[in-house]
Amino acid sequence: MEGRFGSRVTLKKRRTQHRISQVELAKMLGSNQSRVAKMEAGGPSVSIDLLIRSLLAMGATQKDLAQAIAHASR
Repeated sequence: MEGRFGSRVTLKKRRTQHRISQVELAKMLGSNQSRVAKMEAGGPSVSIDLLIRSLLAMGATQKDLAQAIAHASR
């Protein structure tokens, strides 16, 4: 999917709105800062599962996820 359904922009935007650093988000996910940076950059090695877990960890709803997917499909 292009841009992993727009999640990289959504992820960074949501993270900065919540004033959460990449390190803090990584700790919430049991991951590391470099993985968060790769997610935000749209790295191909990042799983969709991790992207979705990241968005949900920052309060994204199912509706938010559906909108991101729909936006990327255009």
